[in-house]
Amino acid sequence: AMAFAVHKQTFRPASCSRASGASVIPHRAGVCVQAHRFTDEAVPQQTWLSKAALSLAAVSLASISTLGLQFTPPADAKLTAGDPIKSASALLRNALPIDNKPIREIQRDLESVSEALRIPGSKSLGPVTRAVRNAQSVLSRQKDAIIKDFAPDKKEAGLAAIAGLEKSLAEFAVVVDAQDKQEVPIKQRDALTYVSIIEESMVKGFPFTVPQEYSNLPQLLGRANLEMKVTLKDTPDGKPVDAILKIVLDGLNAPVSAGGFFDLVERKFYNGMEIQRSDGFVIQTGDPEGPEDTFVDPATGIKRRLPLEIRVEGDKEPIYEFSLEDLGRVNEQPVLPFNAFGTLAWARNEFDNNSGSSQIFFLLKDSELTPVGANLLDGRFSVFGYVIDGQDALGGMKVGDKIEYIKVLDGKEFFKAPSK
Repeated sequence: AMAFAVHKQTFRPASCSRASGASVIPHRAGVCVQAHRFTDEAVPQQTWLSKAALSLAAVSLASISTLGLQFTPPADAKLTAGDPIKSASALLRNALPIDNKPIREIQRDLESVSEALRIPGSKSLGPVTRAVRNAQSVLSRQKDAIIKDFAPDKKEAGLAAIAGLEKSLAEFAVVVDAQDKQEVPIKQRDALTYVSIIEESMVKGFPFTVPQEYSNLPQLLGRANLEMKVTLKDTPDGKPVDAILKIVLDGLNAPVSAGGFFDLVERKFYNGMEIQRSDGFVIQTGDPEGPEDTFVDPATGIKRRLPLEIRVEGDKEPIYEFSLEDLGRVNEQPVLPFNAFGTLAWARNEFDNNSGSSQIFFLLKDSELTPVGANLLDGRFSVFGYVIDGQDALGGMKVGDKIEYIKVLDGKEFFKAPSK
C-alpha cells in the first residue's frame, strides 16, 4: 500500500529502511519509527512510484496509509466530476470570499487560456483570442460593477489593478493578433496577477469568527506571502544549488492552521533544519532535534497541538477536529484541496486528527498517484497554503538538504498572537 508522512510516527512503503546512524524501532501500529530521519534508499524511486501508481489504480481494493494513519477508502467513494483545477494561484483566487460575477467571468476567461494552449499548432489561438476579447469586453462594460465591490481601505489598490489589467489585456490582444503563441502564457500570467489583486481588494474584513476555544493558538486572519530558501546538495553538476520558493498562506480559510505555521516561521523554527523526507510523493520537515517530535512552547513548556481544520465549499466557516470522513461528507470538496503540486499541509499522528504541531509536508502532485478530485487526502489533513513559485525545486529536494530560512514577506498585520 502507498503511504506518506509523519516523521517519527511514520510509514513504510514495503519495509522500513535504516538511515545512516539512525535506529529503527517498532511503533504501536506496526509501522516503523526512525530515531533520526526517514529514508527509503532501499527502494528505487522509479520502482516505488510505479508500485504506488498501481496501488491507486486499485484504490477500491487497497488501504492507503497516509501520514501514519491508515485509511480504507469508503465503498461509495466517487470521482469528482469535471476537470479539477491544478493551478495553485487559481485555487487561491477561487478560495477568496467574494461574489463579484464580472471579475469572476474575466478570471475564468483568462484561466481557460491554459486549456486552449494544449491544442496543437495555431488552432489554439482561436479560443485564446475569444477569451481575451471577452475579458476586455466584460471589463469595459462592467467596470463600475467591479469597482463598487472594493473594500474601502483597498479601493486605491483595486483601481490601480484595473488600470493595469486594461493595459495588460490590450498587450495580450496584440500578442494574439501576431499569433505569438510563445508569448501567450507570459501575458496570461501578467493579466491574472492583476485579476488576483482586484479580487483581493474586494475582501472586506475576516469572513467568520474563529471559535473561542482556539484563542490560545496563533491565528492568521488573512493571507501572507512567504519565501523559503533551501540548499540542494545533490545536483547534476555536483555543486550545491540554492532554491527559492514563494508560498502563500491562506488564513482566510484556515486561520488556525496558517497561524500555527506563521508563528513558527517568525520564531525561525525551520531555519537550519533539514528536509527529513523525500520519497517522490511528499517533501517533509519540521521534526525538531531531541526527543520531542512536536513544537514545545519555550515560554510554557507545553506542546502545541493544532486542530484539524477543513473548510468545505458552501460552508460559512471551517469544520474543526473532525475529518470529512468522520462526518460522512467524503464526497464534498474542500475550499483548499490537494489539487496543486506544492500543496502545503500539516502532518499529524496516526489516530489523532488534532495532533498537528510543527511537521509539515508539501505534496508532490502527480495525477497518476493522486487523481485530482479523487484523492484520499482531501478532508483528512489541514491544508493551509500553496507554493506559487519555485515548485520545480520541490521535486529535486532530498533528505539532508538544508532549509536556510523561511521568512515572511508580507501579511504580518493579519497575525493574531495567542491569548494568555
